[in-house]
Amino acid sequence: MTAQKGSAFLLKIGDGATPPAYETVAGLRTTQLSINGGSVVVTHKDSGGWRELLSGAGTRSVSVSAGGIFLGSQAEGRVQAHALAGTIDDYELSFEDGARLRGRFLVQRLDYSGDFNGERNYTIQLESSGAVVPA
Repeated sequence: MTAQKGSAFLLKIGDGATPPAYETVAGLRTTQLSINGGSVVVTHKDSGGWRELLSGAGTRSVSVSAGGIFLGSQAEGRVQAHALAGTIDDYELSFEDGARLRGRFLVQRLDYSGDFNGERNYTIQLESSGAVVPA
C-alpha cells in the first residue's frame, strides 16, 4: 500500500436531492476522520483477567473535523445554514484511492476566525446520525 495525499481527502455535502449529488466544501486544508466502533464489555469471572467485548454491540459513530479557508462557496453556505438551523444533511468523505464513505451528519460546531490582513478561516466538527457506509 502506498501513502495517500492528504489533499485528496475531501469533505462533500449533498445538494438536498434524492439521490443527492455531492459538492466539495471548498478551501479545506485539514480533514480528520474518527470512527468509534462502539463496545459493550462482557467481562466475567471466567475471562481470565482479560477484558471481553460483545461483537456488533454498542453505539457506533463517525466524527469528522475539517478546517480551511472560507471562500464563500454554495457548499459552505449550506454547511453554515445547517449549523444555524441544527439540521442534518448528507455528506460524503472521499479519499485519493477512490474509496468513499457516505452518511448523514449534524454540524456539531462551526468556528470562523481571521487576522486583520489575512484570509478568513473556519473549522467544522460533524457528528454522524445513522449509518455511515462505503459508497
